[in-house]
Amino acid sequence: MGKRLLAVLFAAALIAAGCGDDNDSADGDGSNGGGAADLQLSTSDLGEILVDADGNTLYLFVPDNQGDSTCYDGCEANWPIVAELSSVGDGLDDGLLGAIERTTGDTQASYNGWPLYYFINDAGAGDTNGQGVNDVWFVLDADGNAVGAG
Repeated sequence: MGKRLLAVLFAAALIAAGCGDDNDSADGDGSNGGGAADLQLSTSDLGEILVDADGNTLYLFVPDNQGDSTCYDGCEANWPIVAELSSVGDGLDDGLLGAIERTTGDTQASYNGWPLYYFINDAGAGDTNGQGVNDVWFVLDADGNAVGAG
């Protein structure tokens, strides 16, 4: 299990490293300057949800309460943070895109005040395996609200 966790964290780091202005490797709904936007909408069984430029699903954590990240240590091992994002695609409000500084000094992307995360058990683009986990992890819609929370 330790090797798998390390591999997933390494993959998450590679994804996060690819979220800069040069990221034009993905096909998405939105574009900014000719390349794919860092943050996009994607159609899923849950409706239109937020994904990164590679189509990986993004999640919010209800205890964050649209503020500072509260997911550290073991939590962060299962829910890697999304690094700072710089552009949004069609249907998204760039005014809702932001970033927070974590107590570790890392910068984490946020949307509508919610710090953004990946889920370790999403194997690829379009997976939504984190949806509803423990009734505190949810995908986000275009307005930055939790889908299916309630």
